[in-house]
Amino acid sequence: MPEDNLYPKPEPIETDRIIDQLVGELPGPHLVFFGGVHGNEPSGIFALKNIIQKIRDKKIPLKGKITAIAGNLWALHHRERFQKKDLNRLWTKENIEALTKGQFTPSNEDEEQFVELHDLILKIIDKQSGPLYFFDLHTTSSQSIPFIPVNDSLINRSFASQYPVPLILGIEEYIDGPVLSYINDLGYVSFGFEAGQHEDAISVKNHEIFIQLSLAFAGACTEEDMQVTEHLAFWDKIYGPYEHFYEINFRFHVNQELPFQMMPGFKSFQSVKKGEKIAVYGENEIFAHKNTMIFMPLYQSKGEDGFFLIRKTPEIFLKISAFLRKNKLDQIITWLPGVRWASEEKDAMIVNLQIARFLAKPILHLFGYRFVQRDQNHLIIWNRERKSRYRDYINEPWFNA
Repeated sequence: MPEDNLYPKPEPIETDRIIDQLVGELPGPHLVFFGGVHGNEPSGIFALKNIIQKIRDKKIPLKGKITAIAGNLWALHHRERFQKKDLNRLWTKENIEALTKGQFTPSNEDEEQFVELHDLILKIIDKQSGPLYFFDLHTTSSQSIPFIPVNDSLINRSFASQYPVPLILGIEEYIDGPVLSYINDLGYVSFGFEAGQHEDAISVKNHEIFIQLSLAFAGACTEEDMQVTEHLAFWDKIYGPYEHFYEINFRFHVNQELPFQMMPGFKSFQSVKKGEKIAVYGENEIFAHKNTMIFMPLYQSKGEDGFFLIRKTPEIFLKISAFLRKNKLDQIITWLPGVRWASEEKDAMIVNLQIARFLAKPILHLFGYRFVQRDQNHLIIWNRERKSRYRDYINEPWFNA
């Protein structure tokens, strides 16, 4: 059911681009939090204001800096997901390249927000003095436990593994243009946090816990000041059974010109059986094609992601892939017929599908490659490991844990 029919029109969210900022007396990491990238998801903004004010009021010692950034100001004011284009789908390689060359002309409010945020991110990076961390705070239209969607690089995996919630790999293969994918391409630790359903009060609490844990894990505040033991125990008690890595293996794309309606009652991480009716799209009924697990079912009027299907990632897969990537063994793939480097940086390969059909998706994932672009005869795959800024984090406690 569209969100418009669920709740009365809420009050506008008025905020500056910089929600708040704190600078510690000692050097340390710079943690950048985004809230309200979607205008119907203000929970992160409320949580950021609460935690930063708490640190200020209690005079909690801080190393480094905290910057809280509001995403789509227009959408927050109107309490809509976006005006014409999803701000969290605009950070494509094509848009970034056009913007860098001065050839990007905004045609709507969402694109104006994109340009302003891009300029701000570059200024933050230019002035960095310690390790940089970027976190994007979201909520979902369906009921859900909190989870972390993370682009599959080893530094992301290592940092995100500290949180006792589900971690979702592979979303970059199905969604083009999230802001954190752009920041990952620059080599920094960056991932999202989905705190729960849009209107659920526990979403604000989960965002507050995530912010405090992040500050402690990055070494900006002490574990005692951020109540790490208490928060981990709270999350572990409720969400502990779901604490695994998961892999997205299917996305149902929705064309906004056709009506889409999820069947009521689905929530993320819910098991579904083969043949079970999931949704109605246009005049077609959609059924599960196998026993699986549903993820982020769409219960709002705007959005192109009808639902995803996920499965648990075996622990052995994570260990093997870490070994292969740390030793840069991905170059072995280029020895195969029909495979060659696509860039001088050696972070992308072109695969001739007529020759290299035996290169199954799981094999490429082991080496850190994700599918980004495809035509009839070729596949272009990208790897973020070679761009990861390991030197920025090598002295951080979590890096070698």
